[in-house]
Amino acid sequence: MSTFTDTLLNGNKGTFKVSTLTPLQKLTLKFVVFGLVYYAFAVIEGMLMRVNQVKPMSFLGTEEDGFERYFAMLSAHPLVGIFGASYLMVFGAFLFLVPFLMKKPLWSYKMANWTLWLIVGGVFTFWLDGFLTHYAPLYTLYWPLPADFDQFNPVSGALFIVGIAVVMVGTLLYVINLFKTITFTPEGWTRQRPGALLGDALGLTSWKLLFQGKLSWRKPQEHLVSLPVAAIARGSVDVLFNVLIITFSGVLILVFMVAKIFGNDLSNTSVDALLYKNWYWWGLDLVADGLVLVFVAGAWYLLVQLITGREVFMARWARFALGLELVVSWTVWSHHLLSDQAQPAALKMGSGEFVTALELVTQGLAFFIAMVTLWQARPLKMTFPLKFLIGGLLGFALAVPAGIMQADAGLNRVLHNTQWIVGPHVHVAVLVGLTMTLYAAVYFLLPILTNGAELWSTKLANVHFWCHLVGGIGMGAFMGMAGLQGMLRRTMYTGGEFRWEMVLAAASGVLLFVALACFLVNIVMTLGLKGALGLFKRSEAPASEIVPGSDLAVQPAEA
Repeated sequence: MSTFTDTLLNGNKGTFKVSTLTPLQKLTLKFVVFGLVYYAFAVIEGMLMRVNQVKPMSFLGTEEDGFERYFAMLSAHPLVGIFGASYLMVFGAFLFLVPFLMKKPLWSYKMANWTLWLIVGGVFTFWLDGFLTHYAPLYTLYWPLPADFDQFNPVSGALFIVGIAVVMVGTLLYVINLFKTITFTPEGWTRQRPGALLGDALGLTSWKLLFQGKLSWRKPQEHLVSLPVAAIARGSVDVLFNVLIITFSGVLILVFMVAKIFGNDLSNTSVDALLYKNWYWWGLDLVADGLVLVFVAGAWYLLVQLITGREVFMARWARFALGLELVVSWTVWSHHLLSDQAQPAALKMGSGEFVTALELVTQGLAFFIAMVTLWQARPLKMTFPLKFLIGGLLGFALAVPAGIMQADAGLNRVLHNTQWIVGPHVHVAVLVGLTMTLYAAVYFLLPILTNGAELWSTKLANVHFWCHLVGGIGMGAFMGMAGLQGMLRRTMYTGGEFRWEMVLAAASGVLLFVALACFLVNIVMTLGLKGALGLFKRSEAPASEIVPGSDLAVQPAEA
């Protein structure tokens, strides 16, 4: 058997053995695998839409069917990317990292397993529904669009919403499991009060000491929960709120769908469209401006701490900034409705502009703290986790100011509903900022999750880095250029308008596709086909399992 074939089957240098992994390590790798599969779904659908923006109706059939397929993809594409790729990779990483950092078992391995399969199944349900039935209310689901029975079949809508609901159930189980892991005391350990652990994780302890006049800014404060775990806990608060809001909205839509299926038309029932939009955007914004920013800041703090081996610079201020970001994330949704004429001016100015501007401060502080921590630790080896972390920092350094620009009422009149929104802001934030931060975590955790397996090819990893960085920034830039010239989002142009901008955006998309291919090949060759398939063999986790490798003895590969 050739060396290549042997590596393909058994993994790089035979260092990866599934039999040596704990159930939690295998489960975390499964989260990553499914997250990457759904990321591939999102990339492929994104490229199909890019091609159709260059040459309309390519691969989509007749004009009537083509429009339906295009907007069905446009509806599913961001949801697959958020719930399928980002949620799975983030939740899998955090369900591993919280026990890893707190050096205690996960509260419920079975609940974590349910989280995985519910999210995988829910995402596939709404994706397949859109693929087969072309249900396409667009991801905003503005009322009464999702329940418009002149455009959409109620059965298709019901299946789509059921898929979203299943994802929300899996997400709720993640939140319960995470907070129970933080607060429970394993059998045989010295008991710690759950309230004290929870209060420290959410920052309530520091505020209590501040109001009591006992908080010292000179002496270091002892914490029961580390800074990264505190960030994960606070981001998970937004996850919980998001679950409650989106689930309520889904039930509301489902009531209309089911009633129509059984012959009852509720279309004349009063649902205030503006109130619904505010409610729904509150829920969506908890993902975009709360969950993402809090989780990403926490991931930066964790990665710089692990990479440098030193305490995060201004750690106390970082905790306060995370607390401020959490509160800000609850109150900024109105920037999505700045151009809505019915939206009250007080909400536009307060929530939409002034409070939103604070995100530049909170995220800017997280960026500053991470960079100074890296600077103080010089000289550093340029490992792949460090390279991708710097890429993630750059992504948010570009995307957050772009978002703040949109939160100006005057500029919003020009930029609202154009490709600028989804280009320099959304795609750069998600593809460069969030995804490269996640890649940094994957590259760092890979040897820990595989008990020291070596990365198969550093050359492929370098190609992955540069293609993803250039492709992500390039796509955002060229979409932004088209948006500044008036190209609308959620619109298919068939007359050749903005073709060159879309050609360049599509070329950038090809780089992203190449980057993903390099990463997948590298991971498959590192694990081996036998190892990758072996992850899906059923295993039971002993109740006392402690995550191995928490001494951080494994060092990531150099770039």
